[in-house]
Amino acid sequence: MYQRYKNVETVKPGGLDLKDRLVGVQRVTKVTKGGRAFGFSAIVVVGDESGVVGHGLGKSKDVATAIAKAVEDAKKNLIRIPLIKGTIPHEQKGKFGGARVYIQPASHGTGVIAGGAVRAVLEAVGVHDVLSKSQGSSNPHNVVKATFDALLQIRDAKTIADQRGVSLEKVFKG
Repeated sequence: MYQRYKNVETVKPGGLDLKDRLVGVQRVTKVTKGGRAFGFSAIVVVGDESGVVGHGLGKSKDVATAIAKAVEDAKKNLIRIPLIKGTIPHEQKGKFGGARVYIQPASHGTGVIAGGAVRAVLEAVGVHDVLSKSQGSSNPHNVVKATFDALLQIRDAKTIADQRGVSLEKVFKG
């Protein structure tokens, strides 16, 4: 699922204390010759609030089953995000479909300055201080995926040093 990203660390859900956050539930209608058939789709973000997060989509005829399916789907694609002292290592932009998300590290005590779907993802990751701006589409599905796009591009200093083949000190001092 995350083939286009380098150095993405996938995580198995076993042994993790995962908390799920409901991002949104939509009632969908299928019109048939016998009338309208109603169903529900739910998008959920799960995370252990210390760098591991995943998202999932569930569809069913009733809300509770849709949410349960979404949680199961989210547990199947967990990833690890590098965090530094409760924030992200550097600013990053992400996009998916018509949604664009910009996230930026913030100093301690700032809190999570984010709205809706972006907030759900960042809180599930375990980020405590961050600034963000969501632009373009406000469709929760696309905003969640755009936020994941931004988070998956984040690299910590050790990873950058390893990729460049230089010391950690040289990354910072040039």
